[in-house]
This record gives sequence, C-alpha cells and structure tokens, in this order.
Amino acid sequence: MILIQPHLLLLLLVAGAVGSSTVSADDDGFSFILHDSELDGVREIQPDGRVVHDNETQMFGVGHTFYSRPFRFKNSTAGDAFSFSTSFVFGIVPENPLYTFHGMTFAIAPSKQVIDAASSQHLGLFNRTNDGNLSNHVVAIELDTFRNLELGDMDGNHVGLDINSVVSVFAVSAGYYKDDDGKFENITLSSSQEIRAWVDYDGVKKQLDITLAPLKLKKPLRPLVSWKKDLSPFLLQDMYVGFTSATGVLKQTFYVVGWSFQMNGEAQELDISKIPPLPLKKKSTRKKRLILAIGLSVGGLLVLSSVTIVTIVMFQIRKRKYAEVLEGWEVQYGPHRFSYKDLYTATKGFKESELLGKGGFGQVYKGTLPELGAPVAVKKIWHESGQGMKEFVAEIATIGRLRHPNLVRLLGYCRRKGELFLVYDYMPNASLDNFLFNSKPESSLTWNQRLKIIIDVAEALAYLHEEWVEVIIHRDIKASNVLLDAELNAKLGDFGLARFGNNGNDAKTTHLAGTLGYIAPELARKGKATTATDIFAFGAFCLEVACGRRPVELQGRQDAVILVEWVMECWFKEELLKAVDPKLMNEFDREEMEMVLKVGLLCSHSVPAVRPSMSQILQFLRKSSPLPKDLDSVLEIREDYSGRLGDASTSTYFSQIQYATASAPITEAFISVGR
Repeated sequence: MILIQPHLLLLLLVAGAVGSSTVSADDDGFSFILHDSELDGVREIQPDGRVVHDNETQMFGVGHTFYSRPFRFKNSTAGDAFSFSTSFVFGIVPENPLYTFHGMTFAIAPSKQVIDAASSQHLGLFNRTNDGNLSNHVVAIELDTFRNLELGDMDGNHVGLDINSVVSVFAVSAGYYKDDDGKFENITLSSSQEIRAWVDYDGVKKQLDITLAPLKLKKPLRPLVSWKKDLSPFLLQDMYVGFTSATGVLKQTFYVVGWSFQMNGEAQELDISKIPPLPLKKKSTRKKRLILAIGLSVGGLLVLSSVTIVTIVMFQIRKRKYAEVLEGWEVQYGPHRFSYKDLYTATKGFKESELLGKGGFGQVYKGTLPELGAPVAVKKIWHESGQGMKEFVAEIATIGRLRHPNLVRLLGYCRRKGELFLVYDYMPNASLDNFLFNSKPESSLTWNQRLKIIIDVAEALAYLHEEWVEVIIHRDIKASNVLLDAELNAKLGDFGLARFGNNGNDAKTTHLAGTLGYIAPELARKGKATTATDIFAFGAFCLEVACGRRPVELQGRQDAVILVEWVMECWFKEELLKAVDPKLMNEFDREEMEMVLKVGLLCSHSVPAVRPSMSQILQFLRKSSPLPKDLDSVLEIREDYSGRLGDASTSTYFSQIQYATASAPITEAFISVGR
C-alpha cells in the first residue's frame, strides 16, 4: 500500500510479502497489491515488489513514489508516443471531512526524483519558478480535492490533465457513468473510501481515456472523459511512472493500495478481494492523544508562567514590526502571497545597499527568498486601500500565471497598510535603458543585440495580446521596463499598470496611465487603453532602441524634440539612416535598420487603424512578410484622418486592405475607409 501523507510531507508505503499472487512484473509492465508493513520517506518500487526506502526522510518536502526503472514511451525523440494503460486503487482520507486541500497525481516524468517540487498547490510536481516550463516534460492526471481559484479550478472535486504545469489543460468533475442507464454518479474523492481509477492512452487515435468507479464495481463501459490529445510532444523516449503529492494547510492522507501498468496493452486487472482496507484512525486513539496534549499543555503553562508576560510583550512588538494587511477574500490568492517578514529578511530590511532603482511608482530592491532559492526583485510601491484593491490583487494572481520566455515573471505580492510589494524574477543586467543611454563604450549594445531585443519584446506582446486566454494590455512599454538577463535576452516586465482588455478593445480603466512619449493620441484624449495603444508605445520603443534617443528630449527650457516626429522628418527628407544611434559607428545592416525604423513609424502612427497587430509586426521583423508597398503615402496620412476613422478596429481595417500580405497598395483602401 502506498501512503502519501502530504501534511507531514512523508510518503509511506505498505507492502506485504512478495509472491506470485500479489506481484508480477516484466519489461513492459507490472501489477502490485501491497500491504502489511510501513516505511516512511520517499521511495521507489523494484520489479520484484520490494520497496526501497530513501534514508533521507524529509519532514518538510514533497511526497512521491515511482517505479524503479523507466519505460520506453517512444522509439525516437520525434516519434509518436506508444499506447499505455494503468489501473490503481486509491483512497483520500482528510483529518476533518469538512475541509479538504490539495490532491494527488498519477504522473509520467523524466525522473523518479522530483527534486525541484514545492509544496501546496504544486502537487509535488513543480515549484513557482518552473511551473509551466516546456522543458518539464511531465504529463499528470490530477485527482484534486481543492478548488484553487487562482489556478482556474472548476470545483473542489475534479479530475484534470496537467501538462508541464498544475494549470489543467482539461478538467471534469469526479464521477462515473452507470452501465445500465448511463446516468452520471458523483464520486467524492476525499470520501475516505477506496476508489478505482483507469488511465488508458491510445497512441494511434491520440486519445486519453480516464475512468473512475467505487471499489466494488467493475470498470464502467463509458469512460468519465475521453480527451483527444497527442502526448508525443510532451514525452521523452524513456519516462518514469508514479504518484506525487505535497503538503497543504490542512492535513490529508493519500493511499494507493493496488497498482498495475502496461505499455502497448491493457493493464492487468487488480484482484479487489486482496485489496487491504484503508488504515483509518480510531477515535479512541485521538481521544488519548487529546488528553495527553491537554495534560502537557497545563504543565507547560505552570512551568512557563513566570515568563509569559515578557513573551507576550516581545511578540506584540515583533508582530507590529511585520504587520500585514490580510483580508478574508485574499485567502484564495494564498499561493501568490508572500509574508512581509520574508521580504523584509530577503532585502536585509529594505536596506539602501540592496536598492536596484527608483521610479515614479516606487523602489525596487534585490533580495533572496529561501523558498525559491534564487534572487528576486521586490518592488515597493505606495497604494491607497479601497474596493479596487480586491480586483487589483486578483489581476496580480492571474498575471502570475503568465509563462513566456520574454516576460519577467510576477511571482507574487504582499500588502501592508499603505504599501504594496510586488515580487519579480531578478534580472542581473537590469533594464535596457542603462545600456542605451550609458556613455561608456563597453556598455553599448551591438545592432544584432538590439534587433534581438526588439523581437523578444514583440514576441512577449504578441503573447499578451493574441496568445493567452485573455487579452492583456501592458500600458507601460518602454526601455526602462525591458529587463535583460545574464545572456542579454529581453524580458518585458513591470505589470504595475497592466489591465485586462475586452478582446483588446477597451481595457478596464478610465484614467490615463503610461509615460510621456509612449502615450498614443487617442489614449490621451479618451483615457481608454487598447492593444493599439500598446502598439503605439512599441513603435516608440523601436525608435528608441534604433536611434539611442528617448521618445521626448528637452532642448532648452521649453522646446522638446519628439522622436517620432524627428525620425519622420528624416524619412521625408530621404535621410532615414541619419536617425541611427551614432554609438553604433555605422556597424549595422542597412536593410534591417531601415525596416525597424519604418516599423517604428508605422506602429507610432497617430491613426490607430493604421497600426499593425503584433503578429503582423513579428512577420515584418522576421522578414517573413514585406512592409506595405506604398508606406510613404500611409505615413503621410496623419492625425486629420483619425476623426473620420474613429475607433475602427485594427483587425477590421486590415482585413479590408489585405495588410497581412502587403500584396496590394493600401492608400486607396485607407482613404475609402476614412470617408
């Protein structure tokens, strides 16, 4: 019997004597019914049924049990995954039936040691930093007994398919369909009863079937769910199979008392007559423990009475030092909330020596959190409490789920009275503006580096605008918000102003936000952010990187040079390359430079409908699609047409003028739309 007890972070296995009636194994599969003795810690099961125990018992870790050797799931790296089948009997026993917490998984993983797994909502599979990474190569069936709103869980009793992340690709409520009338019957996963589960993958049909049933019933004819999903891209040639779980706030114990697995065939049916009962705790034992605990508590109070008052006073002083604002509605965002004490310690008390930078919205400090084992950037900003804070924190939790190589991950937050702390990944090379506007020659970037940075930011924006489940408007794209890692890969950061959009047309805000020089004309007039206003800022950013100049530069006390207008003037004078950053010393590809400058002008057009979408911009930057043939005429049409175009959607406009292919002149179509 495999026991996964995440509250204690122990993984216990109960196994009986090895014999032909209880154990069978070969190169393609195995079948076990295990009982009688107990072992604690993290373990693996040998082909002969022996259980090998890791002597390093972790009191604060994760629980997992894997079969000792891997199975061949594919013939080659690029090949199709083979069919496989598994059957197991499990039981979930909560200490208090009224409260349940995170569940368990049947997992297929590249290693039997899930070393980097963290506790709580990560199910013993991932942690905050690697959840969602394509390099995980983990496919898991989760049996979840907790509804985590931050992860988008459908309810507190469901079965889900997790691929490289604890955010399920698909999920259904737990239950089964009766053979006689096809009626759906609910199954409570945390019922303290044995439940049978079958997971079958057809490598030919690319179909995954999951079936549940009470212990005494045979396998239902109709699966609980059938998912058409090709698992080949996510599996390596050799993979391990097993079970995982991790601790949560509430105590809950997990058991697997029988398990069979088979490659390229159906898993051997388990003999339920040999399944041992779950070792439920007796009330008398609990009562004895309660009496003993009360007795020890009373004795301890008598012994420590002389120091109680001093302890309370010291505790209150310490409590005030680390006091936070925590309201009831924030419980659902717990996984994304850090304690102020941890942030205070990580930044050495927000010491001046740890200060990375200051901005209009706050200060950023470097820190190291033991929980993550990696440096982080902690942004400290002032805020005013109010009804809007609940929505803001909800968006922080959702943005924390974003996973893209060119986005700085927002790991979580913390609140105090009048203060808000946002925790991000730490970027060792700081922000792009430190390179663009640094007078030291060794700090200058080459053209190839600059072009890659522009493409990196474009890919991040395309993900936010068009690829994620919701449209996200960043609202503050600029060089100082583009951070560089150790290899100078660009990552778009600072989501302090980000808002969700209604299909990208109208973000949920009505007050003006952003930075002078990056603010689109229609945003200044109406105060409503859209994907088009983000694209305007991206255009200013492109010019900033190529020209090495800020979008707005003061000359004298009153005069200001607007970068977009200056580059436009160079364009009309047929001196476009005059705008190039002199620090490049003419070491750049002329065709690429002209393309980037023209993309910057096109994106910074005063008419929203003229600006391309981020996917179209990427085609230009990657040279997979040419710029419009009559770009000169388009750029000449400026603000006077915006009133006639109004808020026409970019997608509608470009569908009329065949913009994506740039196969036809667009001036005539543009003027007809503007009429």
